[in-house]
Amino acid sequence: MQIPYKPQLPETRQPIIIIGAGGIVKDAHLPAYKQAGFYVYGITNRTRSRAEKLAQEFDIPNVYDSVSEAVAKAPENAVYDITIMPEKYVETLEQLPDGSAVLIQKPMGDYYWQAKEILEVCRRKNLVAAINFQLRFAPFVSAARYMVENGMIGELYDLEVRVTLKTPWELFPHVMVHPRLEIQYHSIHYVDMIRSFLGDPSSVYAKTLKHPAKELSSSRSTILMDYGDTMHAVINTNHDHDFGPHNQESFIKWEGTKGVIKAKMGLLMDYPHGVPDLFEYCIVEEGKQPEWKTLELEGSWFPEAFIGTMSNLMRYKECTDTVLPTSVEDVIHTMAVVESAYISSDKGGVKVSEQLQEEGSHRMT
Repeated sequence: MQIPYKPQLPETRQPIIIIGAGGIVKDAHLPAYKQAGFYVYGITNRTRSRAEKLAQEFDIPNVYDSVSEAVAKAPENAVYDITIMPEKYVETLEQLPDGSAVLIQKPMGDYYWQAKEILEVCRRKNLVAAINFQLRFAPFVSAARYMVENGMIGELYDLEVRVTLKTPWELFPHVMVHPRLEIQYHSIHYVDMIRSFLGDPSSVYAKTLKHPAKELSSSRSTILMDYGDTMHAVINTNHDHDFGPHNQESFIKWEGTKGVIKAKMGLLMDYPHGVPDLFEYCIVEEGKQPEWKTLELEGSWFPEAFIGTMSNLMRYKECTDTVLPTSVEDVIHTMAVVESAYISSDKGGVKVSEQLQEEGSHRMT
């Protein structure tokens, strides 16, 4: 079976200016851009030596001392790639030329009020702005999207994400201390991915939890997104399963009335080394026993999906793409779902004790 899942590349050369030189730039952005043949023109970072190191490793011709210098010396048609921490987004966006194209690393702020500030700046400055929710562009998600949109598995009625493994949060020292760790910096990917298939849920039920022996603010979550009485959309994550690989899991599953797709996300298992992805599907044929088949896909979430987000932004800017799926106008909805999940987690569910009190009062009467 032939399925188009690779991103289309831009037709014009658009130089990239990277703002930030952290691990995600080294491990994902720059390898992806090199693979795609994108031209990285310059880089800047608060600590210049880190930018210089990446510039040497990836043949980036220009290193700048500041954002303002990078902007002043940027060539025409430049695309900005912001990879700093979210609390610095607004002040950085304010320095970009009006009308610029910019890819902003997820999340779109640490809190919903920050997301709204970012949206306001992008609107006021007329920025062509997208958020780097690259899971939407992972090969296994793109392949599944093609199959779902073309009716190959019938009507979609169940979308599940399950992550049960050991995540080495210590590799992300700036993130692991965050008061909103699990949903804001991990499950947010899955919230955004589900929205890309199903749109906005009518409501959200969620609980995010700590580990009793760890300092982390949260490391396990369950998020149920409400799409009515037939669509089941759920995210279950457990980053504390430190009992070897035997029962570790990391997958997305799409079930439909005519078939099912299951994509193993190998990147997250034995992170950062990862294991191979696996894309399986089963399409029911009348009179035949269900048979699972495997589709070989090139690439993975890291780094290939990062080609998709940047390529889409460039193509939208040059008008070869008519839709910017991860625009700030769309992603503000993802941030609203995430905020709703935290509110749901804080408020809790229906109290069982209240039902029992009601039952007790009935018995007394």
